[in-house]
Amino acid sequence: MILRVIEPAPVNSGARTAVVTDSTAYLPQDMIDAHGIEVVSLYVSVGGEQEAESEVDDYASFYERLRASDSGASTSQPSVGDFVEVYEPLLDTGAEVVSVHLSAGISGTCEAAGQARQRLIDDGKGGERITVVDSRTAAGALGLCALAGARAQASGADAEEIVARVNEARSNLKIWFAVDTLEYLRRGGRIGAASALVGSALKIKPILTLESEITPVEKVRTRGRAIGRLRDYARQRHESGADAWVVQHIRDPEAAESLATDCREIFGRDPVFVSEIGPVIGAHVGPGVLGVGSVPVSVLE
Repeated sequence: MILRVIEPAPVNSGARTAVVTDSTAYLPQDMIDAHGIEVVSLYVSVGGEQEAESEVDDYASFYERLRASDSGASTSQPSVGDFVEVYEPLLDTGAEVVSVHLSAGISGTCEAAGQARQRLIDDGKGGERITVVDSRTAAGALGLCALAGARAQASGADAEEIVARVNEARSNLKIWFAVDTLEYLRRGGRIGAASALVGSALKIKPILTLESEITPVEKVRTRGRAIGRLRDYARQRHESGADAWVVQHIRDPEAAESLATDCREIFGRDPVFVSEIGPVIGAHVGPGVLGVGSVPVSVLE
């Protein structure tokens, strides 16, 4: 079964439950459209010029500016108004909303979503029908959580059941990513528990994960060894029965395709998606990132 080819979620004529996520899920646009997922954008700034991540359509140019910047980039969560702008039309249709977002351990996105919910409650506009879910992860892992919710919605699940499916996905999710340098994480202050590596690690190629905050998994000395370990992690996931997999990268499509080719053989199936990580997460991890993660196929059915 090829998970990329999934029929669009049916749109009911009456009230339904809508799934919302944010731009750091980095889901392919065709997948967002097919599942009717609403996306709220975070913001990124290089050289003092702030732009919505969803409006950055030239990643190559952004990462060139990031490399050239002495101060790096800054990022910020969506405003309360950004969330209200997405939530209010959904609530007006009578829908419930399940809003699944970037880990609260590294971003204020969930907090802003919660504030928007409260504003809509206070204004009598149905905010109590919004459930905000902290995914405790980011990037492709967040994308898998959002897709799990969207698939449950497509099968007719209500908000409570959708939240349960998202939480099931998160509980059974693992993702690892190899970074080329810790310098961007150090600059941006998002390094979390990986700060223990900084003293000696600017010359290594660490493998990290995200469990609410960025956490070190393993120190390796070369890029080739790091990629080899990602393949090993993929084999572990297959052996554990978690075969719905993703690969992500930053400015390294060749390595991503090579890893994806190996993962097709390891998992015996095509990826849920392969995509490039955009500016908001990219600002903190830098070019050269390569990652792999997976969930059980059952949470996407």
